[in-house]
Amino acid sequence: MAEETVIALLISALSLVFGIYTGVFSIKRSARKDERRDASELTTVMVKLEDIVEGIGEIKRDIANVKLDIKELTERLIVAEQRIRQADKTIDEIQKRRN
Repeated sequence: MAEETVIALLISALSLVFGIYTGVFSIKRSARKDERRDASELTTVMVKLEDIVEGIGEIKRDIANVKLDIKELTERLIVAEQRIRQADKTIDEIQKRRN
């Protein structure tokens, strides 16, 4: 083989090795960036999920309070209806006495 051919083959081999090294390094670097980005996105999702869970907890407490309010209002309505019935009876009795 001619000396020029050997030099050309060596340069080609070195270029190939350098290309492979650069490709592998680039892939690893890209993978690290992807892992960091994925971790960041996962953290963001987890924080948002925690906020949603807290919001659901607040809604549940609000619903429980509304249920209590409705129960109290229902009891007050029953008492008011009983008093109205009693007042109607009293009014009817007073009207009967006047006539």
